[in-house]
Amino acid sequence: MKIPMRQCSACRGHFEKRQLLRIVRTPDGDVLLDQRGKVSGRGVYICRSEECLNKAVKTRALSRALEAPVSDETIESIRQAIRESANG
Repeated sequence: MKIPMRQCSACRGHFEKRQLLRIVRTPDGDVLLDQRGKVSGRGVYICRSEECLNKAVKTRALSRALEAPVSDETIESIRQAIRESANG
């Protein structure tokens, strides 16, 4: 069986889909963290590391990929999810 692979928008590395976090812009225009990977809309993937998140924010890779601005609240929720995955 083939394993789904996705590219981190920050470091550009290819990883298994389940190893990455998905951020999605819904059809309504909301940008949010998609914990289960099932929300419909335009998605972008990043590694579960604050280093990749910081790089994606600095280079505006998330905003470009989603074609929408990413709020500070969304960035903070992603940061929190990264910390939780590192601890648990």
